Amino acid sequence: MSTGGIVLVALAIAVGLVGIIVPLLPGAMLVYAAIAVWAVVEHTMTSWVALGIVTVLIGGSTVIKYLWPARRMRRADVGRWSLVAGALFGIVGFFVIPVLGLVVGFVLGVYLAELTLRGDARRAWTSTVHALKGVALSVGVELCGALLSTIVWVVALLVS
Repeated sequence: MSTGGIVLVALAIAVGLVGIIVPLLPGAMLVYAAIAVWAVVEHTMTSWVALGIVTVLIGGSTVIKYLWPARRMRRADVGRWSLVAGALFGIVGFFVIPVLGLVVGFVLGVYLAELTLRGDARRAWTSTVHALKGVALSVGVELCGALLSTIVWVVALLVS
């Protein structure tokens, strides 16, 4: 692959990494797609091994990103409807207040849903904090998988 192609792959990976933190793009999938394109174009043993490792890393982090925070939120007794309300408010908030509205809407939605369900402001806020921690954990897991995948790609570039 030419230097320009490698730069484009690196740029797509960088955009994917940013997309994990700023939820405008499918972050980990963009990182995976960029590395997959590189592997197909390179068509070497190193590129295929790197793609295999990246597949395991991205796949594993995607599974963990959903299971681990969900388990923690269930233990903290955060209701599913509260998370649905948070997601819906987050979507609305995203359009009302670009980028930051997603977080503001999520917090507001979870809090209002928990307040409605529990009738206790203190318990509702505690559940909201647990939900926020779950979302942060999810983002952290996805970011770790994507960063490790990026490291695998860089090492494969240096080796080949």
